[in-house]
Amino acid sequence: MQHGKYRFIAGFLVLPLAIYAIFVISPFVQAIYYSFTDWTGLSPDMKMVGFGNYARLFQDDIFWAAVGNSVTLLLLLPVVTLSLGLFFAFMLNVGGRRRKKAVIGGVRGSGAYKILYFFPQVLSIPIVALLFQFAYNPESGALNAFFQAIGLDTVQPDWLGDPQLALWCVMAAMVWANVGFYVVLFSAGMSSIPKDFYEAALLDGANRLNTFFRITLPLLWDTVQTGWIYMGILALDVSAFAFVQIMSVGPGGPDYSTEVLPLYVYQKTFRDGQAGYATSIGVSLLIVTLIFSAIVMRLGRRERLEF
Repeated sequence: MQHGKYRFIAGFLVLPLAIYAIFVISPFVQAIYYSFTDWTGLSPDMKMVGFGNYARLFQDDIFWAAVGNSVTLLLLLPVVTLSLGLFFAFMLNVGGRRRKKAVIGGVRGSGAYKILYFFPQVLSIPIVALLFQFAYNPESGALNAFFQAIGLDTVQPDWLGDPQLALWCVMAAMVWANVGFYVVLFSAGMSSIPKDFYEAALLDGANRLNTFFRITLPLLWDTVQTGWIYMGILALDVSAFAFVQIMSVGPGGPDYSTEVLPLYVYQKTFRDGQAGYATSIGVSLLIVTLIFSAIVMRLGRRERLEF
């Protein structure tokens, strides 16, 4: 059986590896090549400019504004989304009142709550972005109407028109759209943790906060780490582009306060006809994503706990 084993394995790997190389590796290589040219994206004619596009990045104020906004999303979006997901999942599975036949349990109607939390996942990103855009409307939006209803007529901010508020409003929409997925994901993880762990901790005098940090979080750490990387990539990919493109003024405004790297790549390619420069921005985005993933994997490394 050992004879020809490697040829047998290679025979199964050739096709998937070829597909991966053609549709994944090849576009990356082409993008890196085009980043050294002045390609317009429309004409087959181009010439090499060396590191000219990358040198131009250091003098591009809009690029650095986009980097700052993308890094803000990268740092805060995973923290807020995963923290809310963990909190709601813990309350739904462990945070209920003690009952006669169980030391621990979730809140009543937790199944219905999970469906409600997951509902935003059913909606597409453009629909969610449009709903929040309508809610933020300073003239007829739900938020300002609510402030008027409770007597705060003087509090009528232009949510998406204020450079100090616009990015936070976009981030709130992204959190709302994604937190339900992590509630369900973490709930599935918590349901696999033996109830005996919680019962033993509670009988020893531990409160719910201690059980969360001593039992729940360590046993879910691998799931949290994966979610952290996924949310970080989401903050840098087409999801951030879609929310900013639909919700913001400009898009990317006001005053580039919501400009993010994916949107800037799109604008330079299709609006300005500077595909070569846009691919250099895309390569920079790739580097930021790889650095973020490496940092999360490094800082989040800990001994694997089994149960």
